[in-house]
Amino acid sequence: MFFKRIIVCLDVRNGVVTKGVRFKGNVDIGDPVTMARQYYEAGVDELVFYDITASAEDRGIMIDVVEKVASQVFVPFSVGGGIGSVDDMRAVLLAGAEKVSVNSQAVKSPDIISAGAARFGRQCIVLGMDAKQDATSPSGYRVYINGGRTATEMDALEWAHRAVELGAGEIVVNSIDADGTRDGYECTLTSLIADAVSVPVVASGGAGTPEHLHEVLTEGHADAALVASMVHYGDYSVPQIKEYLAGKGVPVRTRHR
Repeated sequence: MFFKRIIVCLDVRNGVVTKGVRFKGNVDIGDPVTMARQYYEAGVDELVFYDITASAEDRGIMIDVVEKVASQVFVPFSVGGGIGSVDDMRAVLLAGAEKVSVNSQAVKSPDIISAGAARFGRQCIVLGMDAKQDATSPSGYRVYINGGRTATEMDALEWAHRAVELGAGEIVVNSIDADGTRDGYECTLTSLIADAVSVPVVASGGAGTPEHLHEVLTEGHADAALVASMVHYGDYSVPQIKEYLAGKGVPVRTRHR
Protein backbone atom coordinates (compact mmCIF):
# COMPACT_ATOMS: atom_id res chain seq x y z
CA MET A 1 0.00 0.00 0.00
CA PHE A 2 1.17 3.52 -0.80
CA PHE A 3 1.01 5.49 2.43
CA LYS A 4 0.48 9.23 2.58
CA ARG A 5 3.18 10.89 4.69
CA ILE A 6 2.93 13.44 7.48
CA ILE A 7 6.04 15.61 7.64
CA VAL A 8 6.85 18.10 10.39
CA CYS A 9 8.80 21.16 9.34
CA LEU A 10 11.34 22.82 11.61
CA ASP A 11 12.12 26.31 10.31
CA VAL A 12 15.34 27.29 12.08
CA ARG A 13 16.75 30.78 12.52
CA ASN A 14 19.88 31.42 14.60
CA GLY A 15 19.69 27.86 15.89
CA VAL A 16 16.10 28.15 17.15
CA VAL A 17 12.85 26.86 15.64
CA THR A 18 10.76 29.81 14.51
CA LYS A 19 7.42 30.37 12.76
CA GLY A 20 5.81 33.30 11.02
CA VAL A 21 2.89 34.11 8.76
CA ARG A 22 3.58 34.49 5.04
CA PHE A 23 7.31 34.54 5.88
CA LYS A 24 6.95 37.54 8.22
CA GLY A 25 6.60 38.26 11.94
CA ASN A 26 8.51 35.19 13.05
CA VAL A 27 8.28 34.07 16.67
CA ASP A 28 10.88 31.77 18.24
CA ILE A 29 9.39 28.49 19.47
CA GLY A 30 12.02 26.12 20.77
CA ASP A 31 15.11 23.97 20.42
CA PRO A 32 15.21 22.01 17.13
CA VAL A 33 16.96 18.98 18.63
CA THR A 34 14.44 18.59 21.44
CA MET A 35 11.48 19.17 19.14
CA ALA A 36 12.77 16.76 16.52
CA ARG A 37 13.06 14.01 19.11
CA GLN A 38 9.53 14.67 20.38
CA TYR A 39 8.04 14.48 16.89
CA TYR A 40 9.98 11.31 16.12
CA GLU A 41 8.65 9.67 19.27
CA ALA A 42 5.13 10.84 18.36
CA GLY A 43 5.28 8.86 15.11
CA VAL A 44 5.95 11.46 12.42
CA ASP A 45 6.88 9.94 9.06
CA GLU A 46 9.58 12.45 8.15
CA LEU A 47 11.18 15.65 9.36
CA VAL A 48 12.31 18.68 7.39
CA PHE A 49 14.89 21.12 8.71
CA TYR A 50 15.11 24.48 6.94
CA ASP A 51 17.79 27.03 7.84
CA ILE A 52 15.50 29.82 6.65
CA THR A 53 17.98 32.71 6.63
CA ALA A 54 21.06 30.94 5.25
CA SER A 55 20.43 31.89 1.61
CA ALA A 56 19.47 35.49 2.35
CA GLU A 57 22.53 35.86 4.58
CA ASP A 58 24.74 34.16 1.98
CA ARG A 59 26.17 31.60 4.39
CA GLY A 60 26.32 27.84 4.75
CA ILE A 61 23.92 25.71 6.74
CA MET A 62 24.49 24.99 10.45
CA ILE A 63 25.99 21.52 10.15
CA ASP A 64 26.39 21.13 13.90
CA VAL A 65 22.65 21.50 14.43
CA VAL A 66 21.95 19.06 11.59
CA GLU A 67 24.22 16.48 13.23
CA LYS A 68 22.49 16.88 16.58
CA VAL A 69 19.02 16.50 15.08
CA ALA A 70 20.05 13.49 13.00
CA SER A 71 21.38 11.77 16.12
CA GLN A 72 17.93 11.95 17.72
CA VAL A 73 15.64 10.77 14.93
CA PHE A 74 15.36 7.56 12.93
CA VAL A 75 12.99 8.58 10.17
CA PRO A 76 13.85 10.23 6.84
CA PHE A 77 15.29 13.67 7.49
CA SER A 78 15.52 16.40 4.83
CA VAL A 79 17.69 19.50 5.17
CA GLY A 80 17.60 22.76 3.23
CA GLY A 81 18.88 26.32 3.37
CA GLY A 82 22.29 27.56 2.32
CA ILE A 83 23.12 24.53 0.16
CA GLY A 84 25.08 26.03 -2.70
CA SER A 85 27.14 23.16 -4.10
CA VAL A 86 27.47 19.39 -4.37
CA ASP A 87 30.06 19.59 -1.60
CA ASP A 88 27.44 21.23 0.64
CA MET A 89 25.05 18.40 -0.20
CA ARG A 90 27.70 15.84 0.70
CA ALA A 91 28.35 17.55 4.04
CA VAL A 92 24.63 17.52 4.91
CA LEU A 93 24.25 13.86 3.96
CA LEU A 94 27.35 12.91 5.95
CA ALA A 95 25.88 14.81 8.90
CA GLY A 96 22.97 12.38 8.90
CA ALA A 97 20.33 13.69 6.49
CA GLU A 98 18.70 11.37 3.95
CA LYS A 99 17.68 14.18 1.58
CA VAL A 100 18.86 17.65 0.65
CA SER A 101 16.46 20.41 -0.34
CA VAL A 102 17.51 23.13 -2.78
CA ASN A 103 15.41 26.20 -3.38
CA SER A 104 17.00 29.58 -4.09
CA GLN A 105 20.29 28.13 -5.28
CA ALA A 106 18.48 25.80 -7.70
CA VAL A 107 16.77 28.80 -9.30
CA LYS A 108 20.08 30.66 -9.59
CA SER A 109 22.08 27.62 -10.75
CA PRO A 110 19.74 24.83 -11.95
CA ASP A 111 22.68 22.54 -12.70
CA ILE A 112 23.02 21.91 -8.96
CA ILE A 113 19.98 19.63 -9.28
CA SER A 114 21.47 17.48 -12.02
CA ALA A 115 24.89 17.44 -10.37
CA GLY A 116 23.41 16.35 -7.05
CA ALA A 117 21.24 13.69 -8.66
CA ALA A 118 24.21 12.30 -10.58
CA ARG A 119 26.35 12.17 -7.45
CA PHE A 120 23.88 10.95 -4.83
CA GLY A 121 20.81 9.71 -6.73
CA ARG A 122 17.64 11.65 -7.47
CA GLN A 123 15.92 10.18 -4.40
CA CYS A 124 18.18 12.47 -2.33
CA ILE A 125 17.38 15.68 -4.21
CA VAL A 126 14.31 17.67 -3.19
CA LEU A 127 13.23 20.86 -4.89
CA GLY A 128 11.79 23.37 -2.46
CA MET A 129 9.52 25.79 -4.30
CA ASP A 130 8.05 28.95 -2.77
CA ALA A 131 5.22 30.17 -4.99
CA LYS A 132 2.72 33.00 -4.82
CA GLN A 133 -0.40 33.80 -6.82
CA ASP A 134 0.36 36.08 -9.74
CA ALA A 135 -2.10 36.55 -12.61
CA THR A 136 0.72 37.67 -14.92
CA SER A 137 2.47 34.29 -14.66
CA PRO A 138 1.31 31.61 -17.17
CA SER A 139 0.11 29.13 -14.53
CA GLY A 140 -1.10 31.85 -12.18
CA TYR A 141 1.77 31.27 -9.73
CA ARG A 142 5.21 32.87 -9.61
CA VAL A 143 8.34 31.44 -7.98
CA TYR A 144 10.03 33.41 -5.19
CA ILE A 145 13.47 32.92 -3.65
CA ASN A 146 15.50 34.08 -0.64
CA GLY A 147 12.91 32.98 1.87
CA GLY A 148 10.02 34.46 -0.12
CA ARG A 149 11.65 37.86 -0.28
CA THR A 150 12.52 38.04 -3.97
CA ALA A 151 10.23 37.51 -6.97
CA THR A 152 11.68 35.73 -10.01
CA GLU A 153 10.66 35.58 -13.64
CA MET A 154 9.94 31.85 -13.29
CA ASP A 155 6.50 30.31 -13.55
CA ALA A 156 5.82 27.67 -10.90
CA LEU A 157 4.55 24.98 -13.25
CA GLU A 158 7.33 25.50 -15.79
CA TRP A 159 9.93 25.35 -13.03
CA ALA A 160 8.47 22.12 -11.65
CA HIS A 161 8.69 20.47 -15.06
CA ARG A 162 12.25 21.62 -15.58
CA ALA A 163 13.41 20.60 -12.11
CA VAL A 164 12.13 17.05 -12.59
CA GLU A 165 13.85 16.87 -15.96
CA LEU A 166 17.08 17.95 -14.26
CA GLY A 167 16.78 15.20 -11.66
CA ALA A 168 14.70 16.37 -8.70
CA GLY A 169 13.18 13.34 -6.99
CA GLU A 170 10.57 15.21 -4.98
CA ILE A 171 9.02 18.69 -4.89
CA VAL A 172 7.89 20.54 -1.78
CA VAL A 173 5.35 23.11 -2.97
CA ASN A 174 5.01 25.90 -0.44
CA SER A 175 2.29 28.49 -0.89
CA ILE A 176 3.48 31.89 0.31
CA ASP A 177 -0.14 33.07 0.35
CA ALA A 178 -1.15 30.32 2.79
CA ASP A 179 2.07 29.99 4.77
CA GLY A 180 1.50 30.12 8.53
CA THR A 181 -2.15 31.22 8.20
CA ARG A 182 -3.59 27.88 9.37
CA ASP A 183 -6.51 28.52 7.00
CA GLY A 184 -5.83 25.51 4.78
CA TYR A 185 -3.45 24.50 2.02
CA GLU A 186 -3.51 26.03 -1.44
CA CYS A 187 -5.01 22.96 -3.10
CA THR A 188 -5.20 24.54 -6.54
CA LEU A 189 -1.45 25.13 -6.60
CA THR A 190 -0.70 21.72 -5.12
CA SER A 191 -2.83 19.76 -7.57
CA LEU A 192 -1.51 21.84 -10.47
CA ILE A 193 2.01 20.64 -9.72
CA ALA A 194 1.11 17.13 -8.55
CA ASP A 195 -0.85 16.36 -11.71
CA ALA A 196 1.96 17.61 -13.94
CA VAL A 197 5.04 15.78 -12.62
CA SER A 198 6.05 12.17 -12.13
CA VAL A 199 7.69 12.57 -8.71
CA PRO A 200 6.12 12.86 -5.24
CA VAL A 201 4.74 16.28 -4.32
CA VAL A 202 4.62 17.54 -0.74
CA ALA A 203 2.03 20.20 0.13
CA SER A 204 3.29 23.00 2.36
CA GLY A 205 1.78 26.15 3.83
CA GLY A 206 -1.54 26.66 5.59
CA ALA A 207 -2.16 23.54 7.69
CA GLY A 208 -4.44 24.32 10.61
CA THR A 209 -6.68 21.30 11.16
CA PRO A 210 -6.67 17.59 10.26
CA GLU A 211 -9.44 18.41 7.77
CA HIS A 212 -6.97 20.57 5.84
CA LEU A 213 -4.62 17.61 5.48
CA HIS A 214 -7.44 15.38 4.31
CA GLU A 215 -8.35 17.94 1.68
CA VAL A 216 -4.85 18.38 0.27
CA LEU A 217 -4.06 14.65 0.33
CA THR A 218 -7.24 13.87 -1.60
CA GLU A 219 -8.47 16.86 -3.61
CA GLY A 220 -4.99 18.38 -3.79
CA HIS A 221 -3.46 15.08 -4.97
CA ALA A 222 -0.45 15.55 -2.67
CA ASP A 223 1.68 12.56 -1.73
CA ALA A 224 2.55 14.10 1.63
CA ALA A 225 1.57 17.05 3.79
CA LEU A 226 3.95 19.25 5.69
CA VAL A 227 2.79 20.70 9.01
CA ALA A 228 4.32 23.22 11.39
CA SER A 229 2.23 25.72 13.39
CA MET A 230 -0.65 23.34 14.12
CA VAL A 231 1.68 20.95 15.94
CA HIS A 232 4.26 23.43 17.23
CA TYR A 233 1.60 25.33 19.18
CA GLY A 234 -0.06 22.19 20.49
CA ASP A 235 -3.36 22.51 18.62
CA TYR A 236 -3.04 18.93 17.38
CA SER A 237 -0.60 16.07 17.84
CA VAL A 238 0.82 13.83 15.12
CA PRO A 239 -1.19 10.81 16.41
CA GLN A 240 -4.41 12.86 16.39
CA ILE A 241 -3.81 13.92 12.79
CA LYS A 242 -3.08 10.37 11.68
CA GLU A 243 -6.05 8.91 13.49
CA TYR A 244 -8.35 11.42 11.83
CA LEU A 245 -6.94 10.68 8.38
CA ALA A 246 -7.15 6.92 8.90
CA GLY A 247 -10.78 7.33 9.93
CA LYS A 248 -11.39 9.13 6.64
CA GLY A 249 -9.86 6.27 4.68
CA VAL A 250 -6.54 7.95 3.92
CA PRO A 251 -3.74 5.35 4.08
CA VAL A 252 -1.29 6.49 6.78
CA ARG A 253 1.06 4.69 9.13
CA THR A 254 -0.65 4.77 12.52
CA ARG A 255 1.57 2.43 14.54
CA HIS A 256 3.20 4.52 17.26
CA ARG A 257 6.84 4.10 18.17
